[in-house]
Amino acid sequence: MTLPELNDAPVSELKAALATCCGSSTWVNDMVKLFPVDSRETLFEQAEMVWFACSEADWKEAFAHHPKIGDINSLRSKFTSTRNWASDEQSGVADASEVVLQRLAEGNRLYEEKFGYIFIVCATGKSAVEMLNSLESRLPHSPEEEIKIAMQEQNKITKIRLEKLLGT
Repeated sequence: MTLPELNDAPVSELKAALATCCGSSTWVNDMVKLFPVDSRETLFEQAEMVWFACSEADWKEAFAHHPKIGDINSLRSKFTSTRNWASDEQSGVADASEVVLQRLAEGNRLYEEKFGYIFIVCATGKSAVEMLNSLESRLPHSPEEEIKIAMQEQNKITKIRLEKLLGT
């Protein structure tokens, strides 16, 4: 989709397109109010500003729209609208050893138990071991520290998905 097509899209189509980039309904609704946008740069800047203005509950809503790192079954079932993007983003786990996958599964469980949401990392270009190292290094964080890191990771994911939406 091009930026002019996005600008001209009916609101329902625009919302659906934006929701593939970020699962926060507040973010989507606030972004729709900004259209039409005059450039890609403006779109990216506004997307980030709207994201940073969202609440912690909005961030957690967006996190819930991601499969757990390495959870192929959830990629197949629950996340059909972003399955291809999420699968590409998590391609680093495709060749992971069973030991790494088991450690990711255990780390995901511990993370979710501690923080109340799934582990969020911008997985694009990262190997399974790199994602595992990130997960394990973030587990000791306080909830206040971690939500800010997770929010920044979601922001990176959203930008990458906006770029994909626009075909770049």
